[in-house]
Amino acid sequence: MSQTAVPTTDATLLIDGTWRSAGNVFDVVDPATLEVIGQAADAGPEEALEAIAAADRAFRTWRTSAAEDRAGHLRAAAVRIRERQDELADLLSRENGKPLAEARGEVLASARMLDWAAEEGRRANGRVTPPSANGPGLVLKVPVGPVLAIAPWNFPASMLVRKLGLALAAGAVIIAKPAEQTPLIATALVRILQETGLPAGVLQQITTSRPAETVGALLADRRLRKISFTGSTEVGLGLVRATGTHLRRISLEMGGHSPAIVFADADLEAAATGVAAAKFANAGQSCTAINRLYVHRDVHDEFLALLLDKAAALTVGRGTAPGTTIGPLIDEAGLAKVEAHVQDAVSRGAKAVVGGHRCTPDDPLLQGAFFEPTVLTGVDDSMLISSEETFGPVLPVYVFDTDDEAIEQANSTEYGLAAYVYAAALSRVWQAIDGLDFGIIGMNEPAPVRPELPFGGMKNSGQDREGGSEGIEAYLETKSVAIRL
Repeated sequence: MSQTAVPTTDATLLIDGTWRSAGNVFDVVDPATLEVIGQAADAGPEEALEAIAAADRAFRTWRTSAAEDRAGHLRAAAVRIRERQDELADLLSRENGKPLAEARGEVLASARMLDWAAEEGRRANGRVTPPSANGPGLVLKVPVGPVLAIAPWNFPASMLVRKLGLALAAGAVIIAKPAEQTPLIATALVRILQETGLPAGVLQQITTSRPAETVGALLADRRLRKISFTGSTEVGLGLVRATGTHLRRISLEMGGHSPAIVFADADLEAAATGVAAAKFANAGQSCTAINRLYVHRDVHDEFLALLLDKAAALTVGRGTAPGTTIGPLIDEAGLAKVEAHVQDAVSRGAKAVVGGHRCTPDDPLLQGAFFEPTVLTGVDDSMLISSEETFGPVLPVYVFDTDDEAIEQANSTEYGLAAYVYAAALSRVWQAIDGLDFGIIGMNEPAPVRPELPFGGMKNSGQDREGGSEGIEAYLETKSVAIRL
């Protein structure tokens, strides 16, 4: 087994059991320093079609493999990920920019997801129906077929591994397509899985700087039976439209515009700590990050003072530097959107009570897209930040007077991924759980994503779920059998 998690060559394509390069490569940069930290093979339609052909061949035997054998591969990979957590976290931090502690947490979460998937594969049961006049019936669960897994750059380890683990546990075969910004950590993790002895073609990887062209070749191929996508709503809806004449299963985890509500009876210190964590982790570059904060008028001033202390204590810098709690945004385009949202809000009357500007760290090596942790007050619904996902370390604060008003405001969006609630009274807690139109709710909990809970959203935030007992269903088809005896 290779002893390093960092790819030493540009051989980042795994096709039919062989690691290889392509005719072209593209650079991978550290978003903090903008230095090139590696290269990846730049696959095109030809390599994509080779991968789907190999996947189709491998599926014929992998689909009938024993659930215990599939689970063994996943458990072995989880052990190796934990053994190599330090080097994997360092690679993830350098490639994505997130603080090292967050990167290590994501790596360990990936291992837990593999453990969960290994057990779920043993529980993908069908059923026998009660006897009818003509005989019994069977409901079978069978693997869906070749899957394309499109992973994002903001959580390039855990989001990818969750897809890989569940698909493999279900008996499906899978082609991983990591984001072009973060192909190295994906390569490291796919290598770990492949090194457990998976048969050729069961797990494959395509890296590319031309995703529309390369993925387009797979979408046109009827052998592809399933897509699992995490990314923007715009791209996800484009995948739905691109299915053409080949109807296939598609799971979508897309954008969020996540609200948090701090009710009058909340534990304000715990709420401030939780809101800061759920907003500023990964520099706010998370689909589940809080994008709108609603605070009851009676506790607004006291809560805001606590929150500002939390925001002011954050340290901006390179993710691998000791003490860093906010890393860079992924690129200049991301920074431009954050700046535009802040400038629009301020021009319409909002106030940046902390932050509000591009940040230039003291270290001259840090040339990336840094932005100060920012809290805006005086925000209203006319501002861009009220209707668009910012995807950065900016938190707009709104005031409400009644519980019904808070829930109505929180629901006033086309998105429905995650919501957060801070309250004490059981009646208020249940009203919020029942009334909020979101797939994930953190109730006095800033980190509601767990392997045992289904992950996914409502409305334009997606369809299907990953994780929990529901997660493996996305990689299974249902087959009904009527038997006449």
